[in-house]
Amino acid sequence: MTSKNTICLWYDGTALDAATFYAATFPDSAVGAVHRAPGDYPAGKERDVLTVEFTVLGISCLGLNGGPMFKHSEAFSFQVATDDQAETDRLWDAIIGNGGEASSCGWCKDRWGLSWQITPRALMAAISDPDPAAAKRSFEAMMEMGKIDIAAIEAARLG
Repeated sequence: MTSKNTICLWYDGTALDAATFYAATFPDSAVGAVHRAPGDYPAGKERDVLTVEFTVLGISCLGLNGGPMFKHSEAFSFQVATDDQAETDRLWDAIIGNGGEASSCGWCKDRWGLSWQITPRALMAAISDPDPAAAKRSFEAMMEMGKIDIAAIEAARLG
């Protein structure tokens, strides 16, 4: 690891699977070193994958196969800024299509329970529009969505 600050994500034996999926799905993502346990531990046996170094969109992460006692929650999420509807659809569909679940307002969870916000830049521009009425219309439209529909956000923004 070269980064001074690394996000550590807890998995129940599936850190390598998750890292491999993220590397295949998101640009500027890769699986790095895979470290095996030097001895038995509460969640595994000697030589099991203990940790996996990986990057997601350039962010250094460490997947720890710590066992079933801790779960991911919405208190932590990756927010991914997308440039257009095609990128929004591709990322959302990849997460949902790989055993994930849809939520609202651009949020979804991957099959490991990690939350993602697939957030078009157009949405952020719309809900921060200097015209309070346009921002409110955009925000209200977003509140009705699962995956963000940029055309619908733009239509709401324009009134």
